[in-house]
Amino acid sequence: LGRGIKVANFLRIDGKALALAVQGELRDEVKSISSALNRPPGLAVILVGDNPASHVYVASKERAATNCGITPFDFRLAENSSQKELIELIHSLNLRADVDGILLQLPLPKGFDEESAIGSIAPEKDVDGLTANSQGHLFRDAPIFEPCTPKGVMALIDDARQKLGLGEDLSGLRALVIGRSSLVGKPVALMLLRRNCTVTMAHSRTKDLEEECRRADILIAAVGRPNMVKREWIKPGSFVLDVGINRLPDGKLVGDVDFVGASEVAAAATPVPGGVGPMTIAMLLKNTVESARRKISSQ
Repeated sequence: LGRGIKVANFLRIDGKALALAVQGELRDEVKSISSALNRPPGLAVILVGDNPASHVYVASKERAATNCGITPFDFRLAENSSQKELIELIHSLNLRADVDGILLQLPLPKGFDEESAIGSIAPEKDVDGLTANSQGHLFRDAPIFEPCTPKGVMALIDDARQKLGLGEDLSGLRALVIGRSSLVGKPVALMLLRRNCTVTMAHSRTKDLEEECRRADILIAAVGRPNMVKREWIKPGSFVLDVGINRLPDGKLVGDVDFVGASEVAAAATPVPGGVGPMTIAMLLKNTVESARRKISSQ
């Protein structure tokens, strides 16, 4: 394929549209759950400090929750708050019957122990799927809650394959995950393994990364390096999921993948913004609703 010639039937994976569809489905479910519990599902959102980006993310999550009928409980702590204050707040929310999920907005300000704070969230309310307990269950193929971004990535893959008439069976496909973080890389690799993919994990010390990319039927980039994955790296007909969000000096947001280049070669790819990001929020809400539903069955 020459430069500028798009592959036939390339699919721009619209994460925003799918996220809105998920939220629409959740609204109907929330009505049923609210009737059974005599209250709507509740999501506690904790924001520490004054990070402008975190404020934007929290506002978007709370708007989406309200749109689904979920009650967002907003908790703000000053940047000079102590680790003890944060842990005590989380422990109090663990005990609240009207809180089904707890979201601790990351990153925390300097001086806070993120691992300790996350670990203090009760497993049954860890709707972000980030505690060691949650990730251990994922490793054992018995997840309490799947982490939101990887869960959103898998939903986007399935939706794109359905739109292209390929079905949801991923058995035997080669998947490459670039990035080995506990937030995205490791959990999404486990989720792909559960779907019978042959999974390779790549990172900053991987040799011949370009060649690894060229072999991948599914390529997931989550490294935080703008436009790192070039057109020439991408296997024709593959699915490319870009988790990276990078701001260029001119203020433009781009992902880890050259989207224009990917659109000339891949069967489907996510843009940045508008790809994986909206689905992360949708999966957070889905996990919150699932937590509330479990309370009904335990009554």
